[in-house]
Amino acid sequence: MTAATTDNRRRAYWLKTLHEWHWVSSALCLIGLLLFGITGFTLNHAASIEARPKITSRTGTIDDDLRTALLKQLPAARAQKGKAELPAELQGWIRKQWSVDTAGRDAEWSDDEIYLSLPRPGGDAWLRLSLADGEAEYERTDRGWLSYLNDLHKGRNSGVAWSWFIDIFAAATLVFSITGLFILKMHAGNRPFTWPMVGMGLVIPVLLALLFIH
Repeated sequence: MTAATTDNRRRAYWLKTLHEWHWVSSALCLIGLLLFGITGFTLNHAASIEARPKITSRTGTIDDDLRTALLKQLPAARAQKGKAELPAELQGWIRKQWSVDTAGRDAEWSDDEIYLSLPRPGGDAWLRLSLADGEAEYERTDRGWLSYLNDLHKGRNSGVAWSWFIDIFAAATLVFSITGLFILKMHAGNRPFTWPMVGMGLVIPVLLALLFIH
């Protein structure tokens, strides 16, 4: 077997391996890249896209037994610098009244009220409970699907699962990009414009940043 034959076989092996990794990573990234591409455009033109927030308000009153139980837990919340999760009984009441899940969120406890901020992708929400009379208020702001997708792009208030997805998606795009670069290298001998085009992808954003961003 000649050295040229060995080199050709080695090249064919690596080219096949790179193509396999490239298409698998591209398949994993496809929908995510479309999402991030579209929301990258909408975020860049956010000021030109009108959003009409929809605000929903709810009120209710807890019973005296629950209010008394909350007052008893106030000293413990103060000991934690006024930050503590809502008791299970109150979480259950809120879930039953307004279908709102408050588990795992720390509320702000003061002498006269409990306040819980509930930010989420595409909107915000908050809940306030008066310890004096047991009156509860809940308000939710919904800025629409476009705002929701924009916040997913930024990872804003999207939770641990979405944070993991972004990390995995970023790793897959790195595999996609790096294998694409090696495939370009292996074909560059027959395609003289390969490296000038790759260079333009670096030079253009660098020049824009140096000349127009201050």
